[in-house]
Amino acid sequence: MSCNNVNRELPFSLDVAAGKIPGVNALYKFGDNPAITNTEETIWTQGGIYVYPTSAEAVYISSSDVNDTSAGTGARTVKVFGLDANWELQEETVTLNGQTQVRVGASLTWIRIFRAFVVTVGSGGTAAGNIYIGQTGASGGVPTGNIYANLNTSNQTQLALWTVPAGYTFYMDKLIFSVALSSANNYATVKLNVRPDADLATSLFRTTVIQTVQSNQLTLDFDYPIVFTEKTDLQCRAVTSSASATAGVSASFEGAYILNG
Repeated sequence: MSCNNVNRELPFSLDVAAGKIPGVNALYKFGDNPAITNTEETIWTQGGIYVYPTSAEAVYISSSDVNDTSAGTGARTVKVFGLDANWELQEETVTLNGQTQVRVGASLTWIRIFRAFVVTVGSGGTAAGNIYIGQTGASGGVPTGNIYANLNTSNQTQLALWTVPAGYTFYMDKLIFSVALSSANNYATVKLNVRPDADLATSLFRTTVIQTVQSNQLTLDFDYPIVFTEKTDLQCRAVTSSASATAGVSASFEGAYILNG
């Protein structure tokens, strides 16, 4: 007897992941920072504290390698995800031009960038260089202003951060940190920092989760999900206990964002 003829109910989470529940969307965000010491940094491959646009602006994409171009051997097109000037979801696929910056969407502006990945490649099968999304102006393909995303060598952004779109509420049910320390007798402090009402000039980040980890993985399952309202920035960070202690830290979180109403 075919499994298709068996009456069964699939888990609600599978229906959400398949996009079958209107207004309910699954989210999984992840990032990595390979070298954190005793100065706090965001969990992303670029390193340092992530800086957001202060207002919606045009953003540009470029690569450190000339072979990431429309007919090159490396990456050819990249899909970018973020929020527009109204804090609503926005995405765009853009064709690369090597080290020369290309605007992401000829008429689009962005208040947030939180994911991008390579869509098509040439004969090399992967991006040839580091691909950046940032403000206008670049040297050798590297933005000279703020950098909002770095695809590094994984053909995908590693950004352990996200912003709740306008009109939605996010319910986080899992948060994971993994820490690999270079020296014994040291530790890393890992955090989830959030900024509600990020559209207001008076808003600020506060720490809602903080844990101490040595070389280990920390998994936090929330039986009662943590609730974040629209336009809330979420950002995973870490810092080590000593300048001589370098840690590779990765982080991820997941849940569902649900249309208000």
